[in-house]
Amino acid sequence: MVHILGETAVISLLQPSQEMYDLFDDIILLSEGHIVYQGPKEKAVDFFESLGFICPHRKAIADFLLEVTSRKDQQQYWSREDEPYQYFTVERFSEAFHTGQTITKVLEVPLERNLSSLSALKTSKYGVRKRKLVKAIFSREYRLLRRNPSVYILTVLSFVAMTVFWHNNMRHDSVDDGGIYLGVLFFFVAETMFSNMCDLGGTIMKLPLFFKQRDVFYPAWAYTFPTWILKIPITLIQVTIWVTMTYYPIGFDRNIGRLTKHYFLLLALSQMSSSLFRLVAGVTRNMFAAKIFGTFTVLLLLLLSGFVVSSKNLNKFWMLGYWMSPLMYAQNAISTNEFTAHSWSKVLPGSSESLGASVLKSRGLFLETKWYWVGLGALVGYTFLFNCLYTVALACFKRGPKVLNKKLEELSRNTPVKSQQKRVTNELQSSVNRRATLPFMPLSLTFNDIRYSVDMPKEKKVRAGTEDRLEILKGVSGAFRPGVLTALMGFSGAGKTTLMDVLAGRKTGGYTEGTINISGYPKKQETFSRVFGYCEQSNIHSPHLTVLESLLFSAWLRLPSEIDSMTRKMFVENVMELLELTSLQDAHVGLAEENGLSSEQRRRLTIAVELVANPSIIFMDEPTSGLDARGAAIVMRTVKNLVDTGITIVCTIHQPSIDIFESFDEGIECVNRIKDGYNPATWMLEVTSTVQEQMSGIDFSEIYKKSELYQRNKALIEEISSAPANSGDLLFPNKYSHTFFKQCLICLWKQNLLYWRNIHYTGRRFFVTTVIALLFGTVFWNLGMKRTKPQDLFNSMGSMYSAVLVLGIQNASGIQPVIAMERIVFYRERASGMYSALPYAFAQVAIELPYVFVQTLIYGVLVYTMIGFEWTIAKFFWYLFFMYFTLLYFTFFGMMTVGIAPNGVIAAKIPIWWRWYYWICPVAWTLYGLGASQFGDVEEKLDTGETVAKFMRSYYGFKHEFLEMVAIVTMACPVAFAFLFGFSLKNINFQKR
Repeated sequence: MVHILGETAVISLLQPSQEMYDLFDDIILLSEGHIVYQGPKEKAVDFFESLGFICPHRKAIADFLLEVTSRKDQQQYWSREDEPYQYFTVERFSEAFHTGQTITKVLEVPLERNLSSLSALKTSKYGVRKRKLVKAIFSREYRLLRRNPSVYILTVLSFVAMTVFWHNNMRHDSVDDGGIYLGVLFFFVAETMFSNMCDLGGTIMKLPLFFKQRDVFYPAWAYTFPTWILKIPITLIQVTIWVTMTYYPIGFDRNIGRLTKHYFLLLALSQMSSSLFRLVAGVTRNMFAAKIFGTFTVLLLLLLSGFVVSSKNLNKFWMLGYWMSPLMYAQNAISTNEFTAHSWSKVLPGSSESLGASVLKSRGLFLETKWYWVGLGALVGYTFLFNCLYTVALACFKRGPKVLNKKLEELSRNTPVKSQQKRVTNELQSSVNRRATLPFMPLSLTFNDIRYSVDMPKEKKVRAGTEDRLEILKGVSGAFRPGVLTALMGFSGAGKTTLMDVLAGRKTGGYTEGTINISGYPKKQETFSRVFGYCEQSNIHSPHLTVLESLLFSAWLRLPSEIDSMTRKMFVENVMELLELTSLQDAHVGLAEENGLSSEQRRRLTIAVELVANPSIIFMDEPTSGLDARGAAIVMRTVKNLVDTGITIVCTIHQPSIDIFESFDEGIECVNRIKDGYNPATWMLEVTSTVQEQMSGIDFSEIYKKSELYQRNKALIEEISSAPANSGDLLFPNKYSHTFFKQCLICLWKQNLLYWRNIHYTGRRFFVTTVIALLFGTVFWNLGMKRTKPQDLFNSMGSMYSAVLVLGIQNASGIQPVIAMERIVFYRERASGMYSALPYAFAQVAIELPYVFVQTLIYGVLVYTMIGFEWTIAKFFWYLFFMYFTLLYFTFFGMMTVGIAPNGVIAAKIPIWWRWYYWICPVAWTLYGLGASQFGDVEEKLDTGETVAKFMRSYYGFKHEFLEMVAIVTMACPVAFAFLFGFSLKNINFQKR
């Protein structure tokens, strides 16, 4: 607690430095949910000394307060030699504190009634007026909308629609011609609806910030109103582009009034759909639930639009939903606007009504022109309704609860004191015994005159002159030796991580010069990765694995194949004991800042993943970042024990405590030792800072280069850079520890665990598939065997088309975030030399096969039975066959888009239906196979006099004799997408370092 200019500020800190600790006035020390101490910071040490715990003279008080309540570190502070030490529990500390004083004493101090204190009592709920609130939120939302790439995506789709439905190929001569135009209008309606589905995810991502600021900075309406209003200009731009590029080129009625009505209807539809998706996001407040309900909403609206299935054939059970569907009003309005126009006024021979009326009647759509205005009014009304409900939802609901890892909560409880002390006593001996079974070769690493540069950014190139490159490392030399723990220190941006990345071979760009030797031999990246471990700053792990499984996977792939499974598991258990992860071995890693392990536990897991590889050289980039004093002490104690065995370890340390600092080997004798109680990192950086150099008028770099220490270090580098006698270069028979086939099996083992536990993906897929099957089954109930008129076939084909698109797009979009999340893990694991890209791609593709098969069975059996298609073994087999491979190629297409796109957002915007020609469109082949297999051999006659088979051949071009060829092409589609996925993983790397 700090008092700044009369204000009261409360700040939570994980591991404050001594200088930061001295800034505070009062402290509140929490441990295991108990208040251990509250009061002035000067009295904190006195309180613990009264209980028998003494803070050493050179110990930072902040570190002492964090460690004195820890089971592991408490004993070192016990000062009563006449009394045997027993663990002093947190409950006893809390009881001792509350016995001596109470919190109410702190609160008994009255508020001073003066002008400064009274001015703090505000009479208004928010800091500024409502007009300024709305203006500020308008400004923020406008900046976010400017970065939205949807306009460019829509332009591409408009161009595709224009070229596919070019007016030269579109006629106005028959009802069949009108049916094609109706299909185009339905495509317009559906695309306008789908184009705003990105608002679902965008709203969900912004809700955490809204709930944090709600009722403090602004009310709910001040947030929802600008979001709605600012969507209008975006909608205007999108609809203008769409209508301009499609209306006249496709050949719709040329009357300017019809064009204007067409434009405003799509504008209202776009506003309605955007409002609807924001409402769904506001009600669910969770990405998982939002995607499920968003999918069902879109599916229901499409099925009840009056086009997929005619209202005349719709089950009476769904008639209420039909009259409530906004897309029903949109489809009828846009259809009546077109087909009551002059271009459709001709009367066909033998008919007493216009061609446009015949087209509308054939699909059960309304004929009166008033339905345009009814539809437009309904869309505007729904827009207002959905926005009002969205505001109410955000005003009344709370933020969605986080998913907690209950198993972690149980496993992370402290073990009994006796077993804890016994484990600590046997820890070092256990480490030595088990490590003896996994010998390693101590290796040194030297680097001489390392220079690293990147292309000069354009904005800096103007200021820096004519230089084309920006040099980051400028002739750096050094040596890392076995058994020596080396610290890399420096200001942020000094080049610590860059140096480690260059030495590790992890840079994906830039220019590197200089020599790097491993025990006297030139470094070869292929062999170096086998003996090297790199603990990066970011804690990247697969969220659905447990701690033990994460370590076993790393050890399985990186340890030599000659090591048996029992020895490998014993070694993994030893590493877990060293880093105190044994109690967490069955806990799921989870997602950072959402569930699972804490940031401190993730950091220890990151280190453990590298240690189980039994490397000879380890780089640790800020291994204590995010750790409290106790966690940092655990890590550094483990590191020091590993160094004593002969491993070469290099760490970058941002701000170490005095204990951590003294763990490293100091070699600059001419520098005075740090003063007692002074932070070592602050001292080191202050001594070598540019400001200090300017104040003192000296150049530490030049002094170092002229010093005896520099000469000794150069001599050491030259000595270590020479290969010892009777030594050999690092040689391994293969680049990886295991064969290609074994890598595939191990990666498949991991993918099996990930898929089985990823309820958000696999559970959602099966749940959505079941519900969609039931919806289709009830909407198209017993329509499969109705073959008396063309509309019956349109209904059946509509069910197939809708199912392919809805389920296919669900599979493609659902797999994308899964692949995008695991791709980050893949980059780390591949850089560590665990496996090549192809085994990973094989495992990712192979694990989808059984899940898609189960999905196909769920959907196929339910829908085939409820719709009532013809029950023959051949037809049922063909139905399942085409649905299975269709869902496969949609899934693999989603995987491929992530592989070739830099992030999941861009991948999600690549449309599956964008194809230049009909014959290379996978969806077209699927519909060909489904239609030809079900109706291509049916010789029953329609009311028009032609057979069903002839109608399918003349109207759709589906020929039953081509079924085998269609099956081959459909099978080839997922194979092609899977191949492109593997190729992209192997050859494209979007990770920038």
